[in-house]
Amino acid sequence: MNLEHGLQENNRLEARSTFSITGEQYRPSGDSTHQIESSEPKYIRSLIERLLEHDPRRKIIEKGLYRLYSDGLFGREHVKLFLMELYRKNCRPNTLRGYNTTFYAFIRFLQETGHTRIETVTWEDLCAYTEHEHDRGKKPRSVRTRLNNLWAFMRFLVDRSVIKPDILKRRIRIKIPESLPRAIDPEDIKKLLSIIKKTRDQAIILLLLRTGMRIGELLSTRISDINLKEKRIDIYEAQKNRVGRVVYFSEDAEQALKKWLGERDPDKEYLFYGKSGNPLSYETVRQIYMTCIEKAGLADNEYTLHSLRHTFASELLNAGMRLECLQPLLGHKSIEVTRIYARLTDNTRREEYFKAMSMIEKGGVNGTYRLDSKLS
Repeated sequence: MNLEHGLQENNRLEARSTFSITGEQYRPSGDSTHQIESSEPKYIRSLIERLLEHDPRRKIIEKGLYRLYSDGLFGREHVKLFLMELYRKNCRPNTLRGYNTTFYAFIRFLQETGHTRIETVTWEDLCAYTEHEHDRGKKPRSVRTRLNNLWAFMRFLVDRSVIKPDILKRRIRIKIPESLPRAIDPEDIKKLLSIIKKTRDQAIILLLLRTGMRIGELLSTRISDINLKEKRIDIYEAQKNRVGRVVYFSEDAEQALKKWLGERDPDKEYLFYGKSGNPLSYETVRQIYMTCIEKAGLADNEYTLHSLRHTFASELLNAGMRLECLQPLLGHKSIEVTRIYARLTDNTRREEYFKAMSMIEKGGVNGTYRLDSKLS
C-alpha cells in the first residue's frame, strides 16, 4: 500500500460511524461504553456483551475506541488495528489501558493544533507534544512512557504505509532522574503497625511489607497460591514482567494471615475480595493504607503504598542479604534494578564511613583539623 492509497483508505474508514470489536458492528451509546445497537437481535447483543464482560482486554479496547468516537477524534480505525495487534500478542490489560490514554491525549493534541487526519503527523508534532506534556507538569517518566507508546504506533503506521518513514528519523530521548526509592523509617513502621485494628487490613499491610509483592500481585493472590506450611506464596505470573516467582512471609505476617483466614468467607477464591467476590481493587487498598498513614501521624512523610515494597528491599539489604538473593524475591529481570536499593540504606557502608571519618578526625591520615566546640 503506497502513501496515497493509505490516505484514501483512511478517509473511507473515517466516514464509517460504527466500529467493531467482536466482529459485529455496533454504535456506542452515550450512557454505556459497550451497549450494542438496539436493532440487533437480543441473542447477538447478549453474546457480544458476554464476550466483553469475560474478556477485560477487549472491553478496554472498546472503551478506548468509544472515547475517541464520542469526542469526535480522528484515527479510530488505525488505533483499533494497532490495539488488536497488541491483543493478539497477549499484552496485559494495563498495557492496553496505557496505550488508550496515550492515544486519546495525543490525537486530541493533534486535533487542537489543526490536524484532521493521522496521516499528516510529523516528527515535529511528536516534539511539540513532548513539550506540551512537560508544560502540563507531567513527570519525566510518564512523558517517556507515552513517547514509547507513540513510537510503537508510528512504526506500525509506517509499516502499513500510512505515514512517511522519516518520522522515525530521530528518536526523542527523555532523561529520567535517578531518584532514590522512598522507604519507611523503622520508627514510622512501628507507628503504622500499632494503629491498624482490622484483621484484613493488618494482613494486607504486613504481607506487602514482608513479601515485597507488588500491590496488584497481592490482590490477584488466590487461596490456592498460599502455602502456610512453607510460609510462601506462589506468584504464577508477575504483574509487571509476567515472570513467575516465589515469595516468603515472616512470622508476624503469618499470624496476621492466619487470623484473616479464620474470618474471611471460605467460599471466596481470592485472598482479599470485594463485595462481588472479585479481587479487592487497588483504590480500596490505597485508601486503607492512606487512612492508616494519617492515623499514625505520618501524612507529611510522603509514604506511598509502594513504599512498603521499598522498605522490604532496604531492610533485607541492611540485614545482610545479597543482591543476588533479593533480585528474584523482588521479581527484577536485571540486578541493576535491584542495585538501586543498595544506594538507599546500607549499614555496612554507614559503618565503614564513620569508622574512616573517626580516623580522619583523630589525625590518623593528614593530621587533626576537627572543629573545637569550645571555640564556638
